[in-house]
This record gives sequence, C-alpha cells and structure tokens, in this order.
Amino acid sequence: MRLNPTELDRLTIFTAAELARRRRVKGWRLNHPEALALICDEMHEAARGGASYEEVLAVGASVLTEDEVLDGVPELLGTVKLECLFGDGMRVLDVERPIRPAGERVP
Repeated sequence: MRLNPTELDRLTIFTAAELARRRRVKGWRLNHPEALALICDEMHEAARGGASYEEVLAVGASVLTEDEVLDGVPELLGTVKLECLFGDGMRVLDVERPIRPAGERVP
C-alpha cells in the first residue's frame, strides 16, 4: 500500500487518538500530543461524516475538559489549526482554546 503524506498524517493522528481514547477510558489524564490527536481526530471524523464547518468547530471545542488533561496542556493548546476534508473540498479550521474549563457545559 502506498500512502501520500496527507494519508500518513491522518493515520498518525488516528493512531495517537486511539491511544488517547484507551488512556481516557482508564481515567488517565492526557498529555499534549494525546489531547491534540484526540481533538483533531474527532474533528476529522465529524467533517468526514458530513458535518458543517461550524459543527466541526463545535466538535473541536467539546472533546475535552481541563479535568481530562495534565496540568499545563490547556495553555499549550491555545489554538488548534487543522485542515479537514469537507464535501466541497479541504478547508482550514481554527479552534481557539479547545479544552474547556472543568464543569463547563457543552453548547
């Protein structure tokens, strides 16, 4: 199988996100790469599933809370910039402060 660089990047994100999901189920707090991969994977999947641009942004901002990540991770993830494939082509999304405070309700 030959994969282009974009496909290799997507598989790397997926693999890291699966590791993050496994650790999250165990109740472990996620580190920076795990949190970033999980947020990006959820956004990719939402876009792939037909969600609108705004819906994908909302997904990115609703995946994790501060209680689920190690100290300092929310500050490290000030902005997530991601290119997702939508029905009309690739688009870049910017999610500001994707890790919400503990106890904050998802809109």
